[in-house]
Amino acid sequence: MSANDRAGGASGARKARIGRGWLAAGGALGAVLASSCCILPLAFATLGISGAWIGNLTALEPVRPYFAVVALVFIGLGFRRVYFRPNLACEEGAYCARPESAVITKTVLGFALALTLAALTVAWWAPLLY
Repeated sequence: MSANDRAGGASGARKARIGRGWLAAGGALGAVLASSCCILPLAFATLGISGAWIGNLTALEPVRPYFAVVALVFIGLGFRRVYFRPNLACEEGAYCARPESAVITKTVLGFALALTLAALTVAWWAPLLY
């Protein structure tokens, strides 16, 4: 194996590891933004956090579907990378080739999916809490 092959493999492993992380982070950020108008104020009230500024979060209601689409795209790509192409460009013995390297990514993607689905269905279940 030449030095160029080793360098390409190392950068491929790094890109795979970074790609999973960025997709999970994008999904989590999109999920938080998608839920910021509806679920975040409810969660803050449940935790006892209040203030007049919480009412400003409802101004994000018109852009909630766009945030949800962005979140679902990132989450879908993240699940594809983690579950269907798990060790893409990972050298044997590298951190990204270990099973425990994807645990955090899988957890973040699952949390982001649950939060996004909750934000999209809030009109159905929120009246049950009032």
